[in-house]
Amino acid sequence: MAKESKNETASVLSKNKTKESKISFVFSKEKYIIMLIGIGFILVGFLLMIGGGSSNPNEFSEELFSFRRLTLSPILIVTGFVIEIYAIMKRPKEEAENDLTKNE
Repeated sequence: MAKESKNETASVLSKNKTKESKISFVFSKEKYIIMLIGIGFILVGFLLMIGGGSSNPNEFSEELFSFRRLTLSPILIVTGFVIEIYAIMKRPKEEAENDLTKNE
């Protein structure tokens, strides 16, 4: 009986090891790629917003009000956040296909 219980314990442990070795992430690979693209948009937007100041604090620089800083940067940042929301809310392909088949 002792040998049987050792064998059962060994089989249970081997099953647990196989379950532990397979790591599952919260999102799919496709969602992570879309999220990285969104983060890229946000970073580029903030990088375009940098600068425009004058080296002398007594002088005013019109460069502060450039198209790049006032229009392009905020558009890129908001686009990045929209991409992030899309990546989080997007349904996996398998789940979407299962929902379509259930409705038919």
